[in-house]
Amino acid sequence: MLADKDRIFTNVYGFQPWNLEAARKRGDWDNTKKLLEIAPDDIIQTMKDSGLRGRGGAGFPTGMKWSFMPKEPKPGKPNFLVINADESEPGSCKDREIIRHDPHKLIEGALVAGFAMRARAAYIYIRGEYIREAETMYAALDEAYAAGLIGKNACGSGYDFDVFLCRGAGAYICGEETAMLESLEGKKGQPRLKPPFPAGAGLYGCPTTVNNVESIAVAPTILRRGAAWFSSFGAENNRGTKLFQISGHVNKPCVVEEAMSIPFRQLIEEHCGGIRGGWDNLLAVIPGGSSVPLVPAAQIMDAPMDFDGLRALGSGLGTAAVIVMDKSTDIVRAISRLSYFYKHESCGQCTPCREGTGWMWRVMERLREGNAEVEEIDMLQEVTKQVEGHTICALGDAAAWPIQGLIRHFRPELERRIAAKNGGAAPMMEAAE
Repeated sequence: MLADKDRIFTNVYGFQPWNLEAARKRGDWDNTKKLLEIAPDDIIQTMKDSGLRGRGGAGFPTGMKWSFMPKEPKPGKPNFLVINADESEPGSCKDREIIRHDPHKLIEGALVAGFAMRARAAYIYIRGEYIREAETMYAALDEAYAAGLIGKNACGSGYDFDVFLCRGAGAYICGEETAMLESLEGKKGQPRLKPPFPAGAGLYGCPTTVNNVESIAVAPTILRRGAAWFSSFGAENNRGTKLFQISGHVNKPCVVEEAMSIPFRQLIEEHCGGIRGGWDNLLAVIPGGSSVPLVPAAQIMDAPMDFDGLRALGSGLGTAAVIVMDKSTDIVRAISRLSYFYKHESCGQCTPCREGTGWMWRVMERLREGNAEVEEIDMLQEVTKQVEGHTICALGDAAAWPIQGLIRHFRPELERRIAAKNGGAAPMMEAAE
């Protein structure tokens, strides 16, 4: 269990005020000028050495991503940092806690990360539904400007750096980095073709890095406490601490910071008081937000909660939004509901996603009712493969993977429903071994 002295987010539950005075007492903005005296390349190297991987879902090494930015920006083409605070993934709510309870940690992180990447400004793109959170962030930015921490001569370092807050309008697709850039520019939020990648031509055609809120917020603490400290947590290639968001059928749902690679059972026992109805009542878990495939109880019990451990189970850590489902769950209905979400949120730019998400949801609804043929299960599986990997962005993959996980692990339940509808026997639901 992670010791309190090793927690980066010490106000995740909001027991203390969010304001600048309280943030300074928690250690934020502690001689930030000294951090800005470190050479930008040395900051990037520290991030690489720490083993920090992006906390927005993809898990790309953060220091490496920062290193892609031009070291000498061209005139009229400044570097930009864009912070993804859209957080529309069902089950994910960690960035919200940072923004409303620890906003100065994010602002200081933006300054340090922006300095390392020679950025002129940072844009925080916040989810449209986060109304109170946006109010808190606006107020925190006002405090930081008034104290001279950002803006002209930020922290007395001679470095000019602005931070802007931009509110989205509620589109899930704008969480994709290039769709977010389009939205920031005032255009329809649709993903761009790559290349060019944002590091070459991003916001307003300028070099841009897009990072998750948590990835940026931990940067100052890593610099203060050292890469070796951060990399002392977690398994190889899965280093550091992580905010886990645990919801569903646990006794105490929560957002908690823990060491990467903590076993699933330990995470649930120590922070959530166990599974509702006991461990024998666990059916399946979606370990990383709605876009990753579910994992049956027997496989997830002792699995390490990190990128590689969950990939080995055919799923992923994603944003670490852990959705726990006990045996009262109608698992087919749950996945069908997620299928509807992706159908609704598809931007319609790519034919496989625009047509495929609606088709998959309609078949899922018929399978939920048992109003289908057994052969349609294989046909549905084939269609998910036609959608997966054939779209500009990963929304098509996100729509396909939950269905693939359902078929992989709960095919007997799909067949049972079809048989029951046709007058056959209807045994109780269990995961396939």
